[in-house]
Amino acid sequence: MGEPLKNQPARRVAGIIGRTAAYVVMTVFTLMTILPLVWLVISSFKSTTEFRLNRAGLPHVWTTVNYPGAWALGEFDKLIGNSVIYTAGATLGIIVFSILAGFAFAKIKSRATPLLYGSFVMGILLSIQSLMVPLFIEVSQLDRLLTDFFKLLGFMKSGQVNFFYDSRFGVLLIYIGSGLPTAIYLTTEYIKGIPYALVEAARIDGASYYRIFRWIILPMSVPIATTVAILNITNIWNEFALINILVSKTNLKSLPLGIFKFTSNLTADWGKQFAALVIGMLPMLLFYIGFRRQITRGVAAGAVKG
Repeated sequence: MGEPLKNQPARRVAGIIGRTAAYVVMTVFTLMTILPLVWLVISSFKSTTEFRLNRAGLPHVWTTVNYPGAWALGEFDKLIGNSVIYTAGATLGIIVFSILAGFAFAKIKSRATPLLYGSFVMGILLSIQSLMVPLFIEVSQLDRLLTDFFKLLGFMKSGQVNFFYDSRFGVLLIYIGSGLPTAIYLTTEYIKGIPYALVEAARIDGASYYRIFRWIILPMSVPIATTVAILNITNIWNEFALINILVSKTNLKSLPLGIFKFTSNLTADWGKQFAALVIGMLPMLLFYIGFRRQITRGVAAGAVKG
């Protein structure tokens, strides 16, 4: 009995050291995340001349002209609306199609299920960079084929159909397709954890698969839908590579392409460039601040069961 009592002070000291080390590590990583953001915001209130002379300190004169200048030059009034459309539309499409596919793969038995499921999951191994050239060629050829088909039928005599390239539909289609592999994997594994007895009982009662999906699977899949939304909203909002090859018209571009305009043409105007970066970052920052509790609950509840 005496020996455990002697070990208690040592255990307390070890616990204190462990907690202190954990807090130190978390503080370091927090500072590594926050300090660059703070530096970016502070730098956006500097003129280009002051930034070159004083890169790390506070501005001697706080200027706000960078923000209206960046907003006007980047045409953000148009681009933010496009980013909202692409992000909301693609995320909603990914959630709906992934839950539908996950239900089919997890609860509807078929010989084709392993092959179809494997073909979707294989998409996780493909990087966006490896798909850029094939996607550009594909959307261009599809528009050309549609143009030739409509001309053959006499529906049009000249011009070019832009159904996939330089269209919001084409961007949404590519975004949904690129986000489905991971989303289908997550939803399928999650729906597998829903008791199959619920589906069997509903089938015995005469419910169709549509009613089973609508009244059983869909309400129980809210946590994984939240997780899929969290994973895709930030990725789609910040996506640059795909939309850069899918659209050429300014009125169809997204916010990252507007920010890139400052990098390519106005590299000397640091103040406006930093202001443009803050404008692009602010919506996602407000999203996380406003929905941090829902995000935390969704990630915890939507974790894949092993």
